[in-house]
Amino acid sequence: MPEKSVREMSARERRHYSLAARVFHSTIIGTLIVGLVALVIGLGLYSYALVDQYINESYSISRSAAPILAEVVDVEPLASKVMEIYKSMSPEERAKTGTAEYRSRFAELENSSDAETVRKVLALMAENSDVNDIYLAMYDEQTSALVYIADPDPSPNTVCHTGDWEEADDEELAAFLNWDGESKLHYISNTERYGWICTGGVPVKNSAGQTVAFVLSDATLTDLAGATRRFVLQYSLAILAVMIIYGVLMSKHMQKKVVKPINDIADAAAGYVADKRSGAEATDRFASLNIKTGDEIENLSLVMADMERDLTDYVEDLTAATAEKERLSTELELASRIQADMLPGVFPPFPDRKEFDIYASMTPAKEVGGDFYDFYFTDKDHLCMVMADVSGKGIPAALFMMGSKIIIKNLAMSGKSPAEVLKAMNDQICAANREDMFVTVWLGMLDLKTGVLKAANAGHEYPVIKQPGGRFEVFKDKHGFVVGGMPDVEYQEYELQLENGASIFLYTDGIPEAVNFTGEAFGTERMLDALNHADNISPTELVCAMSSVVESFASGADQFDDITMLCLKYKGPVGPDGSGKETPVKTFKMPATLENLQAATEFINNELNAAGFPDKARRQVDIVVDEMFANISSYAYKPETGDITIDFNLEDEGRTAVISFKDQGTPFDPLAEPDPDTTLPADQREIGGLGILLIKKTMDYVSYRRENDTNILTVKKRI
Repeated sequence: MPEKSVREMSARERRHYSLAARVFHSTIIGTLIVGLVALVIGLGLYSYALVDQYINESYSISRSAAPILAEVVDVEPLASKVMEIYKSMSPEERAKTGTAEYRSRFAELENSSDAETVRKVLALMAENSDVNDIYLAMYDEQTSALVYIADPDPSPNTVCHTGDWEEADDEELAAFLNWDGESKLHYISNTERYGWICTGGVPVKNSAGQTVAFVLSDATLTDLAGATRRFVLQYSLAILAVMIIYGVLMSKHMQKKVVKPINDIADAAAGYVADKRSGAEATDRFASLNIKTGDEIENLSLVMADMERDLTDYVEDLTAATAEKERLSTELELASRIQADMLPGVFPPFPDRKEFDIYASMTPAKEVGGDFYDFYFTDKDHLCMVMADVSGKGIPAALFMMGSKIIIKNLAMSGKSPAEVLKAMNDQICAANREDMFVTVWLGMLDLKTGVLKAANAGHEYPVIKQPGGRFEVFKDKHGFVVGGMPDVEYQEYELQLENGASIFLYTDGIPEAVNFTGEAFGTERMLDALNHADNISPTELVCAMSSVVESFASGADQFDDITMLCLKYKGPVGPDGSGKETPVKTFKMPATLENLQAATEFINNELNAAGFPDKARRQVDIVVDEMFANISSYAYKPETGDITIDFNLEDEGRTAVISFKDQGTPFDPLAEPDPDTTLPADQREIGGLGILLIKKTMDYVSYRRENDTNILTVKKRI
């Protein structure tokens, strides 16, 4: 195959690789192959015929000579005496064949009248045939030899005298001595003396039916090679001439019937493309070809003509569909922006309010979604929070979502309680819900002065609550029926006390039901693990971290449902000066070496003393400082060295000390290690783990996270 494309080739290269040239080459090669096969077959048949002719000649002359000999002379006595003398010799004497001494033993027999008569008859037969020699001989199976009895050959150089012998092949002996009497008795051999020769013969039998001699005739095959060469030359010239004539004629035929129609179709296709690029609306490039080959090429031209007409119609339809799709896409994009604008999107939303921190996000599965969140003040001390999920997706769900959001806010602003809002909302939607859509809603109202949260749940996901010093846990509240499912539904309301520093996480089912490529769901347990690993960070950071965890789990799998989250951290009421109840974080940084342990302990004790912590609490915190400082200095940077940073601040009106130990050493979560079994004797327990266990037992809260290549262990101690 050429490395260049057709468009990159020169005119000469195109001719070389053209279909016409390939047809010509293929025709020549095909003809050559057929000619060679025919030559091999013809040569075989020709050679077989010649060899069969030689076999017939040698066998026929022997068969004709045998009865004539039987009429003029009794061959048996002569043959028997010759073989008797031959067999009486020792191997050493036989080895002297051809010598005067050897031949003297057969001289009397060779000069006898019977031998002379045999030679005359055989000579006469040889003169009237095409064989090279005809003679009387006998095969001796014991010595594997052919013994000559009478040879009329007039040449002294090639004549075989009576008694002379030569070796015979086992196959030759078997062929002649075991003749079936029906086939043409012959044997073809290749010897140094005679070359390729065909020996034919018939046996001479006595009155008892025993073979006493063979009349043999030799026909040399040397003429066969010459005849074969002449045949090959003549046949090759004939094949070459036929091949050239056939190749030219076939090439012209293919040029007319195949190449030209294909080129016409290619030119029509190029013209069609040029017409489309120039803006021509209707063309008949293929319909005007008028190809009449009566085969697949004609069918191809007809199909291309149909395609040309269909493409024109398709382009018109596609243009209209594309315009409509662009219009719908623009409208969807506008709807998406309108929906996003309806949700609170500026954070922090209330920068002058220090009692809480809040953040939310909504990622629709399609351009627009059915999930929504909302939060707003119903008065200066009460914050209303909403998390909802409309049935279905797309524009219908988005429209239903917008109506539901407006209804909830109007009812909440009227002073109704969460349960009353849901009941009134359900009655309004059920009164005009021909599409039988519904919405799940979690609605809560938080008193920012007291931390009391009043809430009601209409078939929505359970909220996740974290109290200070604790972990995020699912709060299984009382579920009511979905809004819009049926009229006259009563909803139950409940209260939660959020301590200062507590957090609440709201979400839709898009998080636990997110799946990866294997179809495995993210699930509630993974959600809780992610929340607790992201502890002690702001709501904004927590929501973003959860989004990253879900996205990483999905690994690019399609999002089938909207993903909506809201996180609020309650900090408690503010003082008269408007400041919060958390003290500023104080930081102490030093090299992580045991020499600095005393300085770190003094830093913590000074802060605890200033905050009024009792001695018992200070001693428990000292144990934590000793354990963490020793672990970091001994293992975090080994074999190198690095720094340790200790952050200290107070929460809950100064009643809770928050201490964080930070290092940039090897990632290590001490809380992931199993606790040692303290029920076992000391010599049977594994080494290590007691320090971390002691920290867990004495502190009110312990957490670990890896953030920005930093190990962060946080403990809290309350008084």
